[in-house]
Amino acid sequence: MLNITVAGTGYVGLVTGVCLAEVGHKVTCVDNVQEKIDLLNKGISPIYEPQLDELIVKNKKEHKLSFTTDYESAYANSDVIFIGVGTPENEDGSANLNFVYTVAQQIAGNIKRDCLVVIKSTVPIGTNDKVEVFIKNHLKHSVNVEVASNPEFLAQGTAVRDTLNASRIVIGVESENAKQVLTDIYTPFSQPILTMNRRSAEMVKYASNDFLALKISFVNDIANLCEAVGANIEDVTNGMSYDARIGNKFLNPGIGYGGSCFPKDTKALHWLSEEEGYVLRTVKAAIEVNEKQKFKLIKKARKDFSSFQGLKIAVLGLTFKPGTDDLREAPSIPNVRLLLNQGAKVHAYDPVGVENFKKIYPTQVVYEKTPDKALENADLCFIFTEWEEIKTIDLNIFKDKMKTPFVYDGRNCFALTEVKEIGINYQSIGRPEIKQIKKDKININ
Repeated sequence: MLNITVAGTGYVGLVTGVCLAEVGHKVTCVDNVQEKIDLLNKGISPIYEPQLDELIVKNKKEHKLSFTTDYESAYANSDVIFIGVGTPENEDGSANLNFVYTVAQQIAGNIKRDCLVVIKSTVPIGTNDKVEVFIKNHLKHSVNVEVASNPEFLAQGTAVRDTLNASRIVIGVESENAKQVLTDIYTPFSQPILTMNRRSAEMVKYASNDFLALKISFVNDIANLCEAVGANIEDVTNGMSYDARIGNKFLNPGIGYGGSCFPKDTKALHWLSEEEGYVLRTVKAAIEVNEKQKFKLIKKARKDFSSFQGLKIAVLGLTFKPGTDDLREAPSIPNVRLLLNQGAKVHAYDPVGVENFKKIYPTQVVYEKTPDKALENADLCFIFTEWEEIKTIDLNIFKDKMKTPFVYDGRNCFALTEVKEIGINYQSIGRPEIKQIKKDKININ
């Protein structure tokens, strides 16, 4: 049995390690943050992700999964090391590879047997080649080492399911040995394995994410035009979805994409293309559309309210999507910042994202435990995340609890036919406005 080590216990590293253990491999996960390792050794995931806690406990109990900060010992005994650390965005939009190279340095200094290093982190095209050269140039012991690319395609909120039931596994290798090792590791997953060279594998990841980002931005662009010409985006996307070439995925309009992948990966590929002397105009357009879309609801509200000064504003949903506590690039953050800067009193609700949001705004925002409490006596409401707890709200609560029921829904949570029966002012994305309260009833401080 191979000794497998996974570097990093964030979304990519932790989910990878847990799922490799779940299919029968013996895995050691390494991280340099002691607090995270202490939590994991207690069977507690440091990130919110469905199924993860249960699988951690199960595989630790079966002695297939362990966690440590002792990377020297972990790497020294490894046959295969997966690198699953973050590659955050630099100021100029390029990918920051500091964490990748830190791990590469540690690997080079500690491996004592022949080893395959597998980069699972999302990295610019050509990074695998450079990391292999870097490790070989810094080796402390006489061993053979090779680097392979194995990009992930998981989505936050469904990461475990996406890994255990992936549509495909992509491996980028430059030798038959690396191909065979990875094929043996992934055979228990019973999923299609696509083999290619390293640079192609790196590009598959960026091309996949950027295409989905393009699709989202395109639909948001069409939704904005629908509002201008009197069309309904839901009818439009429904009509589009019957075309098998288009499908029905990622056709939901909203206030832009967020999270750890799409914003970062679109900017990174755009930056890389410009460095190579080629401009990816479609990706550049997607970035521009997404940035403007984030403030779509604020723009709508400004037509009804001359100022947010002194108003109580209910914010429903803080995370960038349901099913995760991740706030990276969440539209809620710049919107709440703007509202606070303009003197609003923000009362927010989110089923799992509050603790992370408190790290940004510990005292400036009032955090409520229920949507009802956030809506109580509110002048207006913004919906930023389509949590089930929000989508299933009794619409009468908006009318009964709010001071003036003006609802700006950035995720199209409610059917227009139901909203019309309630008697509230409701605006969403790409659909007709429902105006049932005269503006002269609005009390503006």
